[in-house]
Amino acid sequence: STMEETDREAVATAVQRVAGMLQRPDQLDKVEQYRRREARKKASVEARLKVQSLINMSVHGAAQMYFLFFSFYCFLLQFHPGSFKPWTLIFCFYCLVFIFCILIVLFYFFFFLPFCCSVPEIVRETQDLIERGELLQAHRKLMDLECSRDNLMYEQYRMDSKNTHDMNLIHTYFGDMQKLSEELAKQLWMVVQRSLVTVRRDPTLLVSVVRIIEREEKIDRRMLDRKKQTGFIPPGRPKKWKEKMFNILERTVSTRIEGTQADTRESDKMWLVRHLEIIRKYVLDDLLVAKTLLDQCFPPHYDIFNKLLNMYHQALSTRMQELAAEDLEANEIVSLLTWVLNTYKSAEMMGNSELSPEVDVNSLNPLISQNVVDQLLSKYMSTLTSNIIGWLRKALETDKKDWIKETEPEADQDGYYQTTLPAIVFQMFEQNLQVAAQINEDLKTKVLLLCLQQMNSFLTRYKDEAQLYKEEHLKNRQYPQCYVQYMIAVINNCQTFKESIISLKRKYLKMEMEDTLSSSHTSMDATLDVIAKEGCSSLLDEVFMDLEPHLNELMTKKWLMGSNAVGTICVTVEDYFNDFAKIKKPYKKTMTVEAHRRVVVEYIRAIMLKRISFKNAEERKEGAEKMIKEAEQFRFLFKKLAAGSGEDTEGLCDIIEAIAEVIKLTDPSLLYLEVSTLVSKYPDIRDDHIAALLTVRGDASRDMKQTIIETLDQGSSQPNPNYVPIFKEIIVPTLTVPKLLK
Repeated sequence: STMEETDREAVATAVQRVAGMLQRPDQLDKVEQYRRREARKKASVEARLKVQSLINMSVHGAAQMYFLFFSFYCFLLQFHPGSFKPWTLIFCFYCLVFIFCILIVLFYFFFFLPFCCSVPEIVRETQDLIERGELLQAHRKLMDLECSRDNLMYEQYRMDSKNTHDMNLIHTYFGDMQKLSEELAKQLWMVVQRSLVTVRRDPTLLVSVVRIIEREEKIDRRMLDRKKQTGFIPPGRPKKWKEKMFNILERTVSTRIEGTQADTRESDKMWLVRHLEIIRKYVLDDLLVAKTLLDQCFPPHYDIFNKLLNMYHQALSTRMQELAAEDLEANEIVSLLTWVLNTYKSAEMMGNSELSPEVDVNSLNPLISQNVVDQLLSKYMSTLTSNIIGWLRKALETDKKDWIKETEPEADQDGYYQTTLPAIVFQMFEQNLQVAAQINEDLKTKVLLLCLQQMNSFLTRYKDEAQLYKEEHLKNRQYPQCYVQYMIAVINNCQTFKESIISLKRKYLKMEMEDTLSSSHTSMDATLDVIAKEGCSSLLDEVFMDLEPHLNELMTKKWLMGSNAVGTICVTVEDYFNDFAKIKKPYKKTMTVEAHRRVVVEYIRAIMLKRISFKNAEERKEGAEKMIKEAEQFRFLFKKLAAGSGEDTEGLCDIIEAIAEVIKLTDPSLLYLEVSTLVSKYPDIRDDHIAALLTVRGDASRDMKQTIIETLDQGSSQPNPNYVPIFKEIIVPTLTVPKLLK
């Protein structure tokens, strides 16, 4: 009944094994393969059972022989106690034992002889299987060969561990087996090297490789355990194929990372960007394949995904350090740091949702050390400083070439003249700030400070170049042809620069950093105001150089007789201001006010030059009325030019009318009162101004002038707080006074 139960258990086990092998329809094609594999297993088990049976028989025979010999010895001692000496019996016993050992060796020899004779044939079959790619079957035969060799060597070792000759003889006989092992290993490593490709096309092949490696690992462990017990280990053990597999994977990953650089700086300026993008794509794709497919082909204890993740991380770290050590340009440093500090842990790479939760970006070590990062940033800032200085210098040189063109500058959407300089400068700043922002906030702030610092220096050069432009024009006013238009563009650029600086700070500077740049911003605004003011002044100089002949006609006999000098002045000013309309606010407003002030100053200066001295009351009346009329012309002109600016310009022309009232006065006794009224309104009038004015009237004696001036000196005046001094700019030619007074 025990045998029947054993048979039933064997049948049930066999059914279960067959059911496990044939779970899918496609496995039916492999029935013959499974049958051969089971047959080999059965033959192997039977062979081991035969060997064990022989050993058992030998041990049993030895025990029986010892028992019979001992019984026989006792029998002899009982009936013939003096017949045999003990040492004689002992010698016979050892002879029998020796004969028995020889019999055991003969048993082993006759048992293994058929197998040993078939070794060359098995080697050829195994070689064919390797060449056909049937790696599992090839490894099975290789295992059988190694098992036979190892057992023979082990038995030889047990009988005579110092007999190296016989050991070498066995090793030599199985020498081709070592070549088979190496050839099989080559095939395995080829599959391992292409594992990420193989797992997509033929995962079964990769699984076979892993199974072979696992088998070898088990054999390694068994052989190492036996070495601890007996001191014997077969040649070539341990193979450590699992360790070799991971080493090959590591080399494969490193080679894959290094092999992604397809270009050099000489062949492609964007070589590093392309290199890093290829690395990103390859690494992400490989890790996704490793997680979804490769992980299923390896036993869980291999932890293959995390092993590969660490390999890729280490290979990337090595590659990034190599790149950081190269002589990188500024844009390349930014590309590298952006990739290392941001892209690597972003959703585009290690932070990809499909890699989580296996990949925790927060647990990944930095690809390059903070010290290397700091060195790169320092080099970047140094290179960027030089680049910005060069870019700004080149931009200014290009802009200066535009200033001498014979065509007018371009106008913006509102019709204001401009050059491309502000756009070029701030586009450059924007690009560098956007790049810096990709790395971190700290670098962005540093770059902004650098840009504004260099902007400050640049504006000083801009101011100097604008001044040189004016001086060159004054040497020949016909050149450049569009001097006025380009000077207007320079003035407008100042406003554009101001707006762009504010926009740049608002966009890229944190509120808490405002105080850091307040002084720098104030300095830049002041420089821009100086440039604009000098530009406006140079344009007004153009105007008044053209007005000079007409200004020289004022307060002369020709003027009194009906010269239309003021009409010409108004037309000329208005014509110029048609161009000045292309000046942006608030500089246009400042320009109008300054032009109005200078016209009035020049008019009063013409009076103070004493070009005319009225002979009688009629001339005084005629001249005064003409002055009042011309003041009204100026008032009308500048009111028209200042339309919409909200600027009160009438007060300046009131000065001309007030002077006209002094000249127009018919009663000399009231002259002091009229003059004192004039002085109270305009307290910056000096004594020489009053003397010149009285000289122009033509009816005041020297004593009267002296009396009026002395009396005015004793009085006190109440100046208008809104009055802007005019007379302090007007110099009276004192050398001509004595002649005029006569």
